[in-house]
Amino acid sequence: MIHAESNVTDSQLTMSATEEAGVLQRMIADLSALPEDSRKRLIDTVCVFLGINRANVEVSAPSPSHHLPHNRGSSFQFSEGDTPSVKEFMHEKSPQTDVERVACLAYYLARYRSTPHVKTKDITELNKESAHRPFSNTAMAVDNATKTGYLVPSIKGSKQISAYGERFVEALPDRETAKEIMASARARRRVKPTKKTIGDAA
Repeated sequence: MIHAESNVTDSQLTMSATEEAGVLQRMIADLSALPEDSRKRLIDTVCVFLGINRANVEVSAPSPSHHLPHNRGSSFQFSEGDTPSVKEFMHEKSPQTDVERVACLAYYLARYRSTPHVKTKDITELNKESAHRPFSNTAMAVDNATKTGYLVPSIKGSKQISAYGERFVEALPDRETAKEIMASARARRRVKPTKKTIGDAA
């Protein structure tokens, strides 16, 4: 019986680690959209609910080579305390279209430059810094990124990265996961609530 319990295959261990990485990625994506005080409150609540003593928990970042599937987003490539250069960030994310590039640049501005509300000129300047080719029409690229759902309108005519846009960028360069995220976003936008009342239905 002892031998049977110890016969855990490498594939089983890898699967468990992959599932754990997926949960961690979703947690980070969800919590990163909240204010800092809300994050702390939710984490404290979860610890209390699960009976975890935070004072005795040593927090360490998982090792990408042992705990995470290949080609996950840069949430696992850059630790919370790291600030990658925009060149490094864009190289890691590898956007393939102008709207994807806009989304990545808007994400970088929000997360690493404390600039959640962006104008076209902000995207243009950061794109220059990233050493990417210039946009043929930055305003059109920003407008298309908004129509696609990567960005949403913000204050005083500016834009900001949407919740789905954040998840998309964080998933890159895993394009399959990134595509699934935006497909889900488009499906939600197509579903419109009906205007029928109970009386109409009768």
